[in-house]
Amino acid sequence: MKAFLISGTYADPRQKQQPFAVEMAAADEAAVKEKALSTIGSKHKLKRWQINIAEVKELSAEEVTNHVVKYQIGE
Repeated sequence: MKAFLISGTYADPRQKQQPFAVEMAAADEAAVKEKALSTIGSKHKLKRWQINIAEVKELSAEEVTNHVVKYQIGE
């Protein structure tokens, strides 16, 4: 598995757009986008079209700060 940093915005009823950045582990970029849409959508009760992913960046093992992601990539 590889570690990725996903950043973008999602629709928020109190504000126009709420920025987010989250670290996740997945096999490839398509899988991590799917995982991000699923996770953010379920946490904030959003549809996929309300979430805008601006950037997906692959992280090295040293750049990862989330302990769960470190475990998932085998670090």
